Amino acid sequence: QAGRIGAAPTDSTERALQKRLVVSLSVGLLPLTFLWSVVYFAAGAPLSAAVPGLYTVIAPINTAVFAWTRNLVFYRFIQLLMFLILPWLLMMSLGGFKDSSVVIIWAALCPLAALLLDDSRQTVFWIVGFVSLLIVSAILQPYLVPVGLSETFVTWFFVLNVGAVIAIAFALLYYFVVQRNFFQERSEMLLLNILPKEISEALKAKQQTIAAQYQETSILFADVVDFTPMAATMTPMRLLDLLDEVFQCFDDLVEKYDLEKIKTIGDCYMVAAGVPRSCPDHARLIVNLALDMREAATQRKFGDQKLAFRIGINSGPVVAGVIGRKKFIYDLW
Repeated sequence: QAGRIGAAPTDSTERALQKRLVVSLSVGLLPLTFLWSVVYFAAGAPLSAAVPGLYTVIAPINTAVFAWTRNLVFYRFIQLLMFLILPWLLMMSLGGFKDSSVVIIWAALCPLAALLLDDSRQTVFWIVGFVSLLIVSAILQPYLVPVGLSETFVTWFFVLNVGAVIAIAFALLYYFVVQRNFFQERSEMLLLNILPKEISEALKAKQQTIAAQYQETSILFADVVDFTPMAATMTPMRLLDLLDEVFQCFDDLVEKYDLEKIKTIGDCYMVAAGVPRSCPDHARLIVNLALDMREAATQRKFGDQKLAFRIGINSGPVVAGVIGRKKFIYDLW
């Protein structure tokens, strides 16, 4: 549910992923910061307890503002700034690297999160900020006064700080990789529904005009008999639903014979055999497809309509490929 905060229907997949990550990380840290605050207060370090307590107060307010404004840039900046500054302040209040159980390691989440959530050029800013705080901390180390936490406390918090940061970093990267792979698979599936796999791979490798001549192919066209007068009696949406039902039926048959659907043109359906994969028995396969299409038309209705189809086939050489640079389609000439 937290991942839906600030989401908008117009978000791109990348922006939606960024929003889910930053909100999940920001909200997910709240139980830890609250726990850290309570423990430090109980250990007799109220000033140090106030630092994670500050995050526990500011983060929900910032998240609520983000849910209202959906301004990712502002929300992300405030969260990253807190990831960077608050661990440093906590370390300074506890007396330096050792006495704070190297709590500044939490600041490393800032450049890591920026790498996943922000523009790569902005990530440099956060990395420089993190390294600068480390340098400043080293310079100020001799002047810092420890709060007097026990050696056992410092040791166990060292384990908790390092372990928690590594676990969160792993979870963050794992979630990002899983989501990225999910969106990539969806994009790949969509691309393969538009272009043959061989053409898709060629275009991804290098965007160029792809065209080849095929000597042995068969092409099928099928359209609805008396489509024009029938269309005149139907509403546009009902007609579209009917054609969608027809083309889904034909798509299943094309997949059965591993042929290549080229396109639809109005009520016309176009299929090819022998492109872009050579096929010695292209004519036999395309004829079997035509017979199955005819049989499907005789055995069922489409949109409560009994339809008849004209089916034409020709065999011979064609040129097939993708031309142009925008909204391309695999086509035949």
